[in-house]
Amino acid sequence: MKITRVISHVIGYDLPEELGYSQQYYARRTAHLVEVQTDEGISGWGECFGPGNVALANKAIVERVIAPMIIGHDPLDREVIWHKIYNLLRDHGQKGMPLQAQSGVDIALWDLTGKITGQPLCKLIGGKFRERVPVYGYAMMLKRQDLASQVARFKDEAASIRQAGFVATKMKVGLGVAADTKLVTAVRSGVGEDYRFMVDANHCYSVDDALEIGRVLDDLNAYWFEEPVAPEDHAGYRILRQNLKTRIAGGEAEFTRWGWQKLLQADVLDIAQPEVCALGGITEYLKVLSLAHTHFTRVINHVWGSAVALSVNLHLIAAMPPMPGGLHPAEPMLECDTTHNLFRDKLLEKPLDLMAQVARNSGTVAVPGGPGLGVEPDREFIRHYTIT
Repeated sequence: MKITRVISHVIGYDLPEELGYSQQYYARRTAHLVEVQTDEGISGWGECFGPGNVALANKAIVERVIAPMIIGHDPLDREVIWHKIYNLLRDHGQKGMPLQAQSGVDIALWDLTGKITGQPLCKLIGGKFRERVPVYGYAMMLKRQDLASQVARFKDEAASIRQAGFVATKMKVGLGVAADTKLVTAVRSGVGEDYRFMVDANHCYSVDDALEIGRVLDDLNAYWFEEPVAPEDHAGYRILRQNLKTRIAGGEAEFTRWGWQKLLQADVLDIAQPEVCALGGITEYLKVLSLAHTHFTRVINHVWGSAVALSVNLHLIAAMPPMPGGLHPAEPMLECDTTHNLFRDKLLEKPLDLMAQVARNSGTVAVPGGPGLGVEPDREFIRHYTIT
């Protein structure tokens, strides 16, 4: 079997309302799917992290740079293909968009491997440690509205997430310490004292400001503080971890085993958040997971994208060893964006039905059955929403 074609599908639609986080507001949702075709008529699917114009740039990397490197290769030679791509692109970027593009291709090759061998992805990795995966939901995005309205909305949305059945929730901050203090206090009020909530700053704070809001989070018993400062600022992360009770989480902006080796050796994270659709795909994610567990650092994957990304992560989390082991280990969770997302709900021929599963099954979701990722995108849906 040989690879004959690699296709990027960049899809998008206008959101019913603008959403925001600490770095920007956006009114359009996009996703970048990768399809690898073979001479035997079998296709594998992957996804690249990166929205909007980043997706369009990554499309060019996938189709014009990576595809010529791998056409004619056996799709089962995933490790060989990974290193060929990385070595040829090493001079042009060991992080960022080249790795995002490579990730989508690599994931598609794993999907192909599962279809060729008749095995689900989690079996290819080594088997399932859990049949169902706990899910945390987030909303509480920033909007261009007055602070009082945002505070009231955050409290209501947080309560709704808990009522929907999710095992925990996550919110955004980024309005400044005083305003963010009101937002996090509202979320704690909305979910109650006995429910986990997490706070994502998207690296908007200085170390001093992060310490100030972090002490508020300590008092509120927040579960983790995500990307509090710039991802390059390992010294700042270390200061926060040493001075705050709240767990420090991060890593979604790190790439490859080499980047993660430095991050983990710095000993700055309580919770590692690798992004499989960005860091180099499943081939590289498995190495990063081993590195994290070698450092006894818990892993809770970062997840952002379509139902393809969600499906990949359901398999990865199902196959993740507990760390540390025991009769009642701390379970990894699937991150689920609960805002308006047609690519979560409508992309697949057979939808994951995530929200309904969470409501029916105490906040957990089943791992997709069938070979590879266990899901198939709806080609007609893709054609309808293709933007390039």
